[in-house]
Amino acid sequence: MRKILVTGAFGLVGSDLVPALQEKFGKENVFALGNKTIPADFDGNLVKGDVTDISSMETIIKDNGITDVYHLAGILSVGSEKDPDLAWKVNFGGLKNILDLAKTYKFKVFWPSSIAAFGPTTPKVDTPQHTSLEPTTIYGVAKVAGELMCQYYWKRYGVDARSLRYPGLTGYKAPPGDGTTEYSVHIFYGLLNEGKYSCFLKKDARLPMMYIDDAIKGTIDLMEAPPENISVRTSYNFGAINFTPEELVAEIKKLYPNFTCTYDPDPVKQAIAESWPQSIDDSAAKSDWGWKPEIDLTKMTEVMIEGLKEKLGK
Repeated sequence: MRKILVTGAFGLVGSDLVPALQEKFGKENVFALGNKTIPADFDGNLVKGDVTDISSMETIIKDNGITDVYHLAGILSVGSEKDPDLAWKVNFGGLKNILDLAKTYKFKVFWPSSIAAFGPTTPKVDTPQHTSLEPTTIYGVAKVAGELMCQYYWKRYGVDARSLRYPGLTGYKAPPGDGTTEYSVHIFYGLLNEGKYSCFLKKDARLPMMYIDDAIKGTIDLMEAPPENISVRTSYNFGAINFTPEELVAEIKKLYPNFTCTYDPDPVKQAIAESWPQSIDDSAAKSDWGWKPEIDLTKMTEVMIEGLKEKLGK
């Protein structure tokens, strides 16, 4: 019987992943780990813990017979720059704790890397699977180190750790966080609350993006793939759509012609965006385990508006 633990269960990815796992494997078999941000209306198995405390994590894993861990807990790119020491402790130290426990208790691990693993020396267009990894943020540094640790624990100890380099993700269930690509969530709150938005990136800042439903599907598909199909033990390139703020605004204006967007680039966030790719070559994921995105920019815009309207009571 599968027993699945999701850390960071109430963030952008976890808020959609937990219900998907509950539907697939049964609510009784999914455990959501929360720390500070736990919604009052959560329906499922809740466990409280801190991924930087290996003893508490070991207790949770032993007591619940965990067979799979989706380790999502982390601090995003901009937040990491505000406190690099904490970011390293959570983003890398938390992963190492999970890998060390997986070595002992033989569970499977999913951990998200990011396009933040890339840097200014990485090819910007159709970024290859195997390429230069020289990030300029502590968030990216932790992602590169984490990728290498996943590969090391697979080769040295046989830990079945799998990973995806997430692009910017857009979803409405969780509040937008402090990430470089999360303008693509903030903008819809601006649309519905005020009819306008001031973007913290330049209008032509093209980045790889993905609607959350595609990310959840790809994550579960990767974890369900046979081990012999997994040729990449660092982290798979993972792509869907890429767009600029200006292109997203154009899609919104098809539905809300009076919407206005101004641009006031934040120096830190813009610099981070410029260090990342514009598009991703994810052919390895497609050939190894059948990855195929389903949601384009037009559909994403429609779903975000309808979902947020319901959430906000608009």
